[in-house]
Amino acid sequence: MADRISVRRTLRSVGSAGLVRPPSLKTDEDRSASKLELFFDLAFVLVVAELSTALREDVSAHGVAVFAGLFATVWWAWVSSTLYANRFDHDDVVFRLYKLASMAAVVGLAATASEATGERLGLFAGCQVLLRVVLVLQYARVHRHVEEARPLARTYLVALVVGGLLWAVSIAVPAPVCFVLWGLAIAVEVAAPLRATAASAAVPLHMEHLPERFALFVILVLGESVAAVAHGLYEAHWTAEAVAVGAVSFVLAAALWWSHFDLAGAGAKRLLAEAGGERSERAHDVYVFGQLPVALALAGIGAGIQLAVLESGQGDVPLITRVLLAGGVALYLAAVSLRNTGMATGGSRGWLWPLLAAAIAALDVLIELPAVVVVGALAALLVAVVVVGTVQRATGDLEVDPV
Repeated sequence: MADRISVRRTLRSVGSAGLVRPPSLKTDEDRSASKLELFFDLAFVLVVAELSTALREDVSAHGVAVFAGLFATVWWAWVSSTLYANRFDHDDVVFRLYKLASMAAVVGLAATASEATGERLGLFAGCQVLLRVVLVLQYARVHRHVEEARPLARTYLVALVVGGLLWAVSIAVPAPVCFVLWGLAIAVEVAAPLRATAASAAVPLHMEHLPERFALFVILVLGESVAAVAHGLYEAHWTAEAVAVGAVSFVLAAALWWSHFDLAGAGAKRLLAEAGGERSERAHDVYVFGQLPVALALAGIGAGIQLAVLESGQGDVPLITRVLLAGGVALYLAAVSLRNTGMATGGSRGWLWPLLAAAIAALDVLIELPAVVVVGALAALLVAVVVVGTVQRATGDLEVDPV
């Protein structure tokens, strides 16, 4: 009996000290990404790196398809956690423990990503299940303590439970049926934010925190391009050809960063602010889901850069490398243009020009040229995109908010 009383007193003292607090809605506060979220993102750096490595080891149409599919599942895991934290990051001990448990699951994804469709399939799916279990526990707390968020919490709880069960069942069934279940799980879970956007005006998204989080994910993926230059130079033994390709590859990566944070991402943030923090059936959804092709394209470019540096002394660049590089640039430019045009309410607002640049980038896929020419042409194209966009900003033809 004395032990029970002691435990109760300890729990009460923890609660009174503010270490354990019920979740609350945080979308009306000024805040930015927390240190815990930045720590959490480190695990996703590992996953992206492992997926990129697996892609470079299987440079084929099948390898690209597997990379895109696995990347999408990992990206969605990150988004699911981010959408919860965007509304309910109250930073008590329970929230931190749940976040760290999710991070441990992501580390598991990284450790299994290169063989997620082979020997480590069950472990990869199991880590995905663990991520859903943690989110279910978090939304259950919200449903208990945040009355105005109960309809939203129920929506997410149903989707996450169904999605988690599909991931769990996939462990016991053979390929390719298990991959169909993975796709169904993601489809079910995607329905939750789509419905929440249209039906939860009382529980809006935080319009400062959300763009910052997606910007940090872009930084995470762009880091692979910079790392690819370094790894490529090392593996190519610093040959003159490799140095030349590495130099223009770095210019390409820098131009991608510049175009996103001064133009594409900054323009999307402006459009998101114009849509407002209340219910918006289109702009919020277009913004969130439009991030996937952008991130996927940038990840593909990173893998292509390392291949291009390694292949710099082999004459013409193989087709699949050109697909990753030029196709990635074309996808990136088309995705940001279509995303921002889809968010705009008063016309394209200057976002048709990246589509033209995307078409030009696609031509690079079709022409067999040396690596330095392929990458150099793409770098020059992105520099032109940055220059044109900067001029449009200066003349007021393109409205942006700093990311």
